[in-house]
Amino acid sequence: MRSSNITDTAPLPGQSPLPFAVSLGDPAGIGPEIVAKSWVMRDARGLPPFFAVGDVAALRAVWLGPIALISAPEDAAAAFGSALPCLQVGQAGEIIPGTPSVDGARTAFESLEASVGLARSGSAAGIVTAPVGKEQLYGVGFTHPGQTEFVAERCGVSPHNAVMMLAGPSLKVVPVTIHIPLSEVPAALTIDLIRARAITTAKGLQKNFGIARPRLAVAGLNPHAGEGGALGREEIDIIRPAVESLRDEGFDIVGPLAADGMFHARARETYDAALCMYHDQALIPIKTLNFDDGVNITLGLPIVRTSPDHGTAFGIAGTDSANPGAMIAALRMAADAARARLAYAA
Repeated sequence: MRSSNITDTAPLPGQSPLPFAVSLGDPAGIGPEIVAKSWVMRDARGLPPFFAVGDVAALRAVWLGPIALISAPEDAAAAFGSALPCLQVGQAGEIIPGTPSVDGARTAFESLEASVGLARSGSAAGIVTAPVGKEQLYGVGFTHPGQTEFVAERCGVSPHNAVMMLAGPSLKVVPVTIHIPLSEVPAALTIDLIRARAITTAKGLQKNFGIARPRLAVAGLNPHAGEGGALGREEIDIIRPAVESLRDEGFDIVGPLAADGMFHARARETYDAALCMYHDQALIPIKTLNFDDGVNITLGLPIVRTSPDHGTAFGIAGTDSANPGAMIAALRMAADAARARLAYAA
């Protein structure tokens, strides 16, 4: 992979002059590669200024392009036009792409913590998080189900009020329950949880996407949305009361709908975001439609946070074959969200 020669990048109209902090994720995964490739394509894809946060050795292990070590985020913009700025955090030790390590997981944890701190302090316009290996993170003291929950806690936001939205060019979905076994989903669903997710989603669409009156569609849990109770009562006892209470409060919301009919092209034209009852009900359609450019954006936070909607891909790390499309989309969505927030606050 080779870099191109370009001039410094100026902020777009309405864009924050601050750069975005990009945590490199697990140094043995594809995070460093897709961050570097995104920098190479910064002009062609209209990306905002950003800087990597992590061990520069992780970048060097997969890329020979220009890197500018910076000591503070304010140095990133000046360097961005000619080199990928990197704020050194952690020491990952020997980095072998595709082979995760304890030191690498610890560095990923430290870079995530540092990135959140920079955004919260106003030193960065927001954060974009590269993929981490949660199995490895759990071995170094990480106790959260995922990066979304960690960022929410560091921002002082309760789990109910931080919403993981997966967004692509043709679909936006929100899983009401996330990283729990499928067998536990029915017991986890409550009227209050669905309401909280829906309210945060609607406000997030206004604040981060500039949608003045968001339209929400809510999936049922059971096949055919329960068929009037014949296939389960969750729709009758939990989902419909939540939807009806929100509609009474003025939200543009429909459901519960049969999930198998919600994601074809004509159906998607009728709503701005779909709320799904469990992880795969949301992620299967978004990854089918937008596998290479799906973005995880966290709604309900005081900061902008996005992430590519894929994992560490240890199996291809270091082969120069990782597609940077989702990282590029995450950077662009972060910039769009920052601009939308400025307009929303005006």
